[in-house]
Amino acid sequence: MPPRTRGGYTSDAPRRRPTGSERRRRVHLREVDPAPDPDPVKHPQHDRDETEEVFEGAPGGPIDRSILRSFHKHVAAKIWLGEDRAPLKLVNHGAKLQLWELDMERSRIYETVHRSGLAPLTSCSHRVASRPMLSAFCERWQPETTTFHMPFGEMTITLDDVASILHIPITGSMISFPQPLRVDDANALLVELLGTTDVEASRETEQCRSPSVRLLWLRDHFSTITDASSDDDIMFATRAFLLHLVGCTLFADKSATSVAVVYLELFRDLSMVGSYAWGAACLAYLYRQLTTATRFEVRQLGGYLTLLLAWIYEHFPEMFSSPDMSYTESRPRALRWRPHVIPDSLQSVRERLDRLQISEVCWEPYVDHRAEHPLPDIAWYSGCLKCGQAVEPYHPERVLRQFGYIQTIPPQPFTPPRPDRSILLEQYWER
Repeated sequence: MPPRTRGGYTSDAPRRRPTGSERRRRVHLREVDPAPDPDPVKHPQHDRDETEEVFEGAPGGPIDRSILRSFHKHVAAKIWLGEDRAPLKLVNHGAKLQLWELDMERSRIYETVHRSGLAPLTSCSHRVASRPMLSAFCERWQPETTTFHMPFGEMTITLDDVASILHIPITGSMISFPQPLRVDDANALLVELLGTTDVEASRETEQCRSPSVRLLWLRDHFSTITDASSDDDIMFATRAFLLHLVGCTLFADKSATSVAVVYLELFRDLSMVGSYAWGAACLAYLYRQLTTATRFEVRQLGGYLTLLLAWIYEHFPEMFSSPDMSYTESRPRALRWRPHVIPDSLQSVRERLDRLQISEVCWEPYVDHRAEHPLPDIAWYSGCLKCGQAVEPYHPERVLRQFGYIQTIPPQPFTPPRPDRSILLEQYWER
């Protein structure tokens, strides 16, 4: 018998992709009751408790749904059954960042932004993004494993990717809030930390219909502050700028126009803004946005899309990327690429990903970047990432090839119970 290779194919038989009719035939075959086992003693699974949950295969998806438990709600399952979804609308604020730039007249504000570790975000955000490309990758995201399921295995955005692409801190204090912010509390924060009046704060949150403020409102009220202004005004403007910055990048939400006031609490003490693990929080937030967008009824994708775009360009350079030949390794890797909109339709990108070969993947794109950014030890951390109320699993052991190792069979993914994802990380680990 010829030896078997990974994936179950024999080494002397070329791998052939099954046709649509063959896949449908397999689905029908799975629905047929298996013949009774003549010797159940040899199969301990027959003795399982009758109360144990049994997972049936999903059309076009996993035969065993004990891991991908939510696949029946996944957009990929709907597409298999003949329902399609248009390309997602994208929340991208790259152009808005250029409307509030820190020049020499605002050097005091820039000094604080630089100390925060967030200064690279002011220059590396892409202004355009391809809806078909990001939509096609979103369809391959699986919430339980927090990985993209590709034809040759799993891949994901790691903490190493975040550090190399964005050059922001991935270690430090987790971003956590005791409880969701109410509108009255948001108004009080705006008065205390931005120096607005009660009337101005109430008017703005009422317009947003949530404890949020518009990005435009922040620019209109604080972008004219310079080094010649009073110390209090400069302090208020610095907090406003940082809130505007994270609202346009790390924590871009699907409102597409506003940012949650709760993040303002992170800038209360401006001397501590550099102590947070901004990169880890950004990754947790993007994981949550990708997970939400896998639901068929969702039509929009939030999160920092520059991170997702640059990750795709880095790992699939022959398919989607357009490199900037003037790039130098001292800068964030996000600047290595010229953002562009590919002309392909969503279906065309799906088919390109279906045909993707393992040899077309750049598994270790940062080899030339290691002199500037060595592989951080924290990238091997396996557990939960947290951003506010979002707690998301992080499983580098499922993507060992991205670290230069042979992929082994990973352990069962760790998935936080859904009701517990909103509690504090410290309380979560105590459970």
